[in-house]
Amino acid sequence: MKLIVQIPCLNEEATLPATVRDIPRQIPGVDEVEILVIDDGSTDRTAEVARELGVEHIVRFPRHRGLAAAFAAGIDACLRLGADIIVNTDGDNQYAGADIPKLIAPILAGEADVVIGDRQIDTIPHFSPLKKRLQKLGSWVVRQASDTMIPDTTSGFRAYSREAALRLNVVSDYTYTLETIIQAGKQRLALTHVPVRTNPQLRESRLIRSLPDYLIRSAETIVRIYAMYEPLRVFIAAGIFLLLGGLLLSLRYIYFIFQGEGKGHVQSVILASVLLIAGFQVILIGLVADLIAINRRLSEEILLRVKRLELSQEDDVPGTFGR
Repeated sequence: MKLIVQIPCLNEEATLPATVRDIPRQIPGVDEVEILVIDDGSTDRTAEVARELGVEHIVRFPRHRGLAAAFAAGIDACLRLGADIIVNTDGDNQYAGADIPKLIAPILAGEADVVIGDRQIDTIPHFSPLKKRLQKLGSWVVRQASDTMIPDTTSGFRAYSREAALRLNVVSDYTYTLETIIQAGKQRLALTHVPVRTNPQLRESRLIRSLPDYLIRSAETIVRIYAMYEPLRVFIAAGIFLLLGGLLLSLRYIYFIFQGEGKGHVQSVILASVLLIAGFQVILIGLVADLIAINRRLSEEILLRVKRLELSQEDDVPGTFGR
């Protein structure tokens, strides 16, 4: 049983040593524990520090590509390196590495494919009351969209079985946290969560430049990924909303006709017509999108088989992925 802990990093030379030293090198039920650092175009000595710390594997981007791309590259590298379990943690030492055995326990027991570390938001001292409320609201929205019961959906401390890692495909260019939970839920992977501890804050989050920007981009990610898997629900709901608006305006105009005041409310007819036409068009788009979603599921199955084939071929050829 091989475990690889991947750490996406952007200019983490100051915090990476604490993060790496906190990772246990011997875990019951695991034969090998290795570390992979993904250097997301850092301008400091992140990669050099990783080597000095004895990190086994390093993936480097020549320029900054974002957290989602770094996470996806790490997952791909871990699979090529033969990982049976992949743990993702942050380079700012936010999460307690000592909780990794607890995090992977459900996977070792065959009870889960994906395990999310629950930070228990209310216990984090450097989170403001507003941020805590927004985190809870966002997690609730993701739970509804993914049909899961994960309380802390933005946690980056998580573990994946090899099968789960093979099945997930990150398409967002912002963050992987919300997207991968929705994907896993829609693919009926077994998700669970365990309480984990957090370390004192060493720096401000680089992902959240401002709260409004984070909310907008997170909402965009949720809607986009949900629409990819449930387009019929999204577009039919929007279409019915437009149709109801058009119907109400039509009834309003009919009422004024019976009152002998129809000539003064022609604008209601125009707006009602626009809403009714738009509603029907949105529903038709939903039907087409649903057919595309079916094709997407077939494409994901094909991609899964291609990944397995590639990895099996690389296992037969020593040295195809070096350290």
